[in-house]
Amino acid sequence: MLLPATGNSDCMATKIPAEKCGKCQCETLHSKSILYQILNKEHGSETKWHQQHCSPHCSARSKCCPCLDRRVVLRTPEATCRRASEVLLKTSTFIRNLPSFYHMPWEDQFVLIQQNWVPLFVLGMAQEGVDFDLREIPATSLLKKILLNQSSTAMNELGSSPAGASFTEVQKMKNLLWKFWDLDISAKEYAYLKGIILFNSECHALKCLPYVQSLQQEAQKALMEFISTMLHGSLSRFALILQLIASLRDIDADAVEELFFKPVLGEATLNVLLLETLYIKLDWL
Repeated sequence: MLLPATGNSDCMATKIPAEKCGKCQCETLHSKSILYQILNKEHGSETKWHQQHCSPHCSARSKCCPCLDRRVVLRTPEATCRRASEVLLKTSTFIRNLPSFYHMPWEDQFVLIQQNWVPLFVLGMAQEGVDFDLREIPATSLLKKILLNQSSTAMNELGSSPAGASFTEVQKMKNLLWKFWDLDISAKEYAYLKGIILFNSECHALKCLPYVQSLQQEAQKALMEFISTMLHGSLSRFALILQLIASLRDIDADAVEELFFKPVLGEATLNVLLLETLYIKLDWL
């Protein structure tokens, strides 16, 4: 099943009648089917709990309902992963060209990269205009597992490491990308934003925290002055952009790795690859 590159995540991909769009799909299952009740007693208890505790108008239904946490992969992985790798390389180049970053201890460099590579990467995707289509992975039915005589251990292993990325997390990222594109951010603004994200003063484990705080404040001031000059004193854009930056930090790193880099790197750790690319010493870890 193909998912479009744009649109509202609530009613995407599957054709759900309008009168049921606000309801959880748990409520549309064949609850009166004898076969279903026999094969899916455990899920029936989960559905009952869901109906008792989750509002049908929940804004993040996929978080409180397991049936909506679909798994997706890229529709065109070769082309999209290539563009994602180019974005990651450009992000690494940006960091390497910052002398202030390499003036910090290796430990601080590691912490900043580890905690900020995801928002930096997604911001780079926005700057490069990288959009992508998704393909949903069909879930293996319980009946099929039973008919194939799979052991409970194998079924648990399948459930513990599902293939693909969470549709909810990926859609969150796509929505943020479109918000950045709607603002038509300039190259200078993107440069200042990368500095604000990289020099994250919320990383309290840093040895040079005051130094990082001063660098972030400097980047914020430069961005504010640029926006004020270009837009004749309007600071609403500045506040909106900072709000989007805060939202970038909520993007799930596992979803990003699974979607864009696992098809290329396999089980390799992206964190280690980034640190090696940036020539950050790893023997102290």
